Amino acid sequence: MPDETIYDIFVIGGGINGCGIARDAAGRGYRVALAEMQDFAAGTSSAATKLIHGGLRYLEYYEFRLVREALMEREQLWAMAPHIIWPLRFVLPYHKGGPRPDWLVRIGLFLYDHLGGRKLLPPAKTLDLRRDAAGHALKADFTKAFEYSDGWVDDARLVVLNARDAALRGADIFNRTKVVAAQREADGWRIETENTQGERQTHRARLLVNAAGPWVDHVLQEALGNPEARHVRLVQGSHIVIRRKFEGPRAYFFQNPDGRIIFAIPYEGDFTLIGTTDRDYEGDPAKVEITKTEIDYLCDAASAYFAEPVTADDVVWTFSGVRPLFNDGATKAQEATRDYVLMLEGDSAPLLNVLGGKLTTYRRLAEHALERIGDAIGEKGAPWTASSHLPGGDFSVFGQHVEVQALQSRYAFLTETHAARLVRCYGTEAAKLLGDAISLADLGRHFGATLYEVEVRWLMNEEWANTAEDVLWRRTKQGLFLSPPEAESLGDYMKGA
Repeated sequence: MPDETIYDIFVIGGGINGCGIARDAAGRGYRVALAEMQDFAAGTSSAATKLIHGGLRYLEYYEFRLVREALMEREQLWAMAPHIIWPLRFVLPYHKGGPRPDWLVRIGLFLYDHLGGRKLLPPAKTLDLRRDAAGHALKADFTKAFEYSDGWVDDARLVVLNARDAALRGADIFNRTKVVAAQREADGWRIETENTQGERQTHRARLLVNAAGPWVDHVLQEALGNPEARHVRLVQGSHIVIRRKFEGPRAYFFQNPDGRIIFAIPYEGDFTLIGTTDRDYEGDPAKVEITKTEIDYLCDAASAYFAEPVTADDVVWTFSGVRPLFNDGATKAQEATRDYVLMLEGDSAPLLNVLGGKLTTYRRLAEHALERIGDAIGEKGAPWTASSHLPGGDFSVFGQHVEVQALQSRYAFLTETHAARLVRCYGTEAAKLLGDAISLADLGRHFGATLYEVEVRWLMNEEWANTAEDVLWRRTKQGLFLSPPEAESLGDYMKGA
């Protein structure tokens, strides 16, 4: 790209906040570029508990604005991407002497039902676990529970679909491209980038957005020359995945004696996802890994509720991420605010730093960021994402099963499992991916499970996938089903493609 290219907005960071801002800005008519030093969602945005939720526990810390905004976004995002987001009912077992009394839980659930303009999601209710199937997996001393609504999201796909839509709307998207320097000039920014092949480019922009997540302070310190930047508190959150622990589509919300909570969630059909932890983190965010202490903590917390204990031997996969929370001075990691803060500085060369935030509120964060950007460099267009669809999401929120049936009708060689997975990944674009195929042989090389060459090619050409890890753990979760030799074979294929 020639040096004279001038963008209105240059975004650093390809997590959910950076991609959300780039998409919103491109849709309004701004000239936008985004650079991500790794793969999209390679950091925090693929290491979440994968929930679209209001944050029931945040009510304890009086985060009413955040909870209300998040509750309002649940159905908004569900309508925007019903292929990767869908409703989930949570069972909250109750017992006397627990960390939260009955009356407090009831008040919290009442507020949860009424703060956010709920329309389609069913309200909370009380369960008798002696009669309800949700009690079958739990210890016999749990006889009462509360059930409420939130949502599930494929977090990494949410990110990449925002990036893809930004590109479709005219943004220049640079994956695996690091911003190595950024210098203020009289009329904007001069930005130097370097990709993994060592190729350097110069870009110019009127405004710079620092949405680097856990690396926000690092960007300020290293690329922008502000060694005193200390805006972000890094908090490690880790999860374990075990073979399916319970039947049915509902998830569990467990309260621990230390006041923290964990979730146990149906995951990819055959598994249960358990998490998360909350602990301050001091190291390199790129090297975060679950600790034995965290594994033991999650196993012990789940075992306090499940009739069948969870042990470290049950764990088939783990993942860990670093949440870049705004440093509000909270004593405990779990008490630190999950709200976002937008810091705008500079006049002739404005810089917008994006601090904190969560998956559920990313769209509203982007709208608020565009308000600040409009103040700084002039408004373009109007807010538009509330009535939009992400790629593949242009069908009814209750139509996922219909889409699966339609895909099977058109491609009769697909099993229901295969068709359902494709719809849950690609929605209405699944048919574009499959093209004119009339048999499994037309899908090309089979890498294992339901992963075929035609899908890998789509991910490489349309979604910036570059490695087997990109495909197996971020674009899909087929890594749970492929053997190590199969995964290695996929990697070799992609290197030679």
